[in-house]
Amino acid sequence: MYCYRFPDRDTFMSLAEAEGLVLVDEDGGKRLITDGHNFCIDVLGTIFEGGEWDPDTGEVIATPVALDGYHCNAVGLAPEAWDEYLVVVNTPARVFFGGPTQAPPTDVLEEIAA
Repeated sequence: MYCYRFPDRDTFMSLAEAEGLVLVDEDGGKRLITDGHNFCIDVLGTIFEGGEWDPDTGEVIATPVALDGYHCNAVGLAPEAWDEYLVVVNTPARVFFGGPTQAPPTDVLEEIAA
């Protein structure tokens, strides 16, 4: 599994659209193609850390903090244009069912970055 952190959603969608991974409907709405026969993309978006809620009322006690970036995971063939946004994540927020739960080996990341 490969983990990516883009600066923001617009950057992610622009790169996805350039790769032909965005469908535009009749009203101009855009929809990401998240899977195909050789890839799957899981969009996490903004990841939040921490936070505490009252178990009885659901009221926020401590507000969660947004982590920098717009995040997605991918398995299979991911676009090369995304390589500069590849990050090593030791404990991913989400993983694919049955897939690896660790970041790819360093030599694989170095090969991608080269």
